[in-house]
Amino acid sequence: MTIADSTNDVAKDPGKKVKRAATGHGATSTRFALPGGAVGFVESSTVLPLVSLSLSLRSGALADADGKDGLSRITARMMRRGSKGMTSPEIESAADRLGGEFGFDVGPSTISLHGQVIRRNLQPFIELLARILGTPTFDGEELARLKRETVAELLETRDNDRALAGLAFRRALFADHPYARTAAGRPASVETITRDEVVATYTKRFVQSDMVLGFAGAITEEEARTLGSVLVRAVPEGPQVPTVLTDPKSPVGRHLYFVDKPERTQTQILIGGLGTHPRDPDHHPLVAATAVFGGTFTSRMMREIRSKRGWSYGTSARLSIERKRHAFTMGAFPAAADCAPCVALELKLLEDFTKDGITPRELAFIKNYLIRSHAFEIDTAPKRLGQALEVELLDLPADYHTGYLDHVRAVTLESANAAVQSRLSADNLVVVVVGTASEILEPVLKAIPNLVDHSVQPFDRD
Repeated sequence: MTIADSTNDVAKDPGKKVKRAATGHGATSTRFALPGGAVGFVESSTVLPLVSLSLSLRSGALADADGKDGLSRITARMMRRGSKGMTSPEIESAADRLGGEFGFDVGPSTISLHGQVIRRNLQPFIELLARILGTPTFDGEELARLKRETVAELLETRDNDRALAGLAFRRALFADHPYARTAAGRPASVETITRDEVVATYTKRFVQSDMVLGFAGAITEEEARTLGSVLVRAVPEGPQVPTVLTDPKSPVGRHLYFVDKPERTQTQILIGGLGTHPRDPDHHPLVAATAVFGGTFTSRMMREIRSKRGWSYGTSARLSIERKRHAFTMGAFPAAADCAPCVALELKLLEDFTKDGITPRELAFIKNYLIRSHAFEIDTAPKRLGQALEVELLDLPADYHTGYLDHVRAVTLESANAAVQSRLSADNLVVVVVGTASEILEPVLKAIPNLVDHSVQPFDRD
């Protein structure tokens, strides 16, 4: 059966097709049912003799037990370190011989296996992945080795100031909310993970009903259905893993979290609060306005911080998307001597943005930019598939991607400015700075009007 033949199935189930008419692209990602409650998608393309695949679970790091941050990631990484009749080196060699590659990613809401293989070796590659998924051995020595490697990676991350800022911001903004967790874990939590916990996590989480599969490239719908069933049946049936989340609470007032790291000549600044959710009626107007503020090379932030003052090579503002309302962030990385004035300027820019909004000229420019650049978001089959999977896995509105251009065109000056004033706050913020406290803490404190409180945290905090 070809992709065109699948239209008969769509007539029976209108929800099977993810239409992309609004994007001006003629292709479609086809949604289909798989055994045990799993769901599959396929985006066919003959441009290259390659097949990309994604296998995701609807539960991620948020499902880890308290005090066990990193358990999902350790479990996923262990699955390529030995399966029935195959050692870790043998698994890697088998994938190489087939011209394939694969790896696991763990986020707050998903565990995903991403892979790619040349078309002629698709069948044996799927059989290899089914073996890895269905018969992991979770060897004790391999687990001990992986835990040591993971702890070493986490300690090495402390050398990355941008990563430190992101981690501190997440912990500060989300506080006791599950979004404060890190999928990678913490050294102390990783060291306590046992083999029994890994096996229990695999048994509970790797079930058919929790799976969402996607295929893109040189593959037909019929092949996707057949091979998808092979992967799904590699794991047992079982109930979906519930992930109950509430919206995070906004910070009240301005709070500074200073990550103290010796001998920093350059600093990292992250400022933000709660942002938006794709189901908000004013989501796309806020996306457009945020792009004006800090989403392009000619944005307000770039113009004021980089072009006029030369304080930071890069600066931007962004909205994060998750199953629940997530963060609005604005960041820069100035020299230590410029950190305090840069913080003050960012706050002033945000105050002006939330008070006065954007101008008609800015809106016209950004709408044109977003519409013209959108072609690069859908120019390959894997990208188009990724959009369909994101809608499914994060429970986004069905037309979040397929209706993107229409949503952007519908943004008015009034809706954009109303969204900024309704969703963003210049008063209720978390301010994170990574720098040397003995040198710049006092100027930074003075640069933040109406500061409620501040804390200084060592950079090597677990």
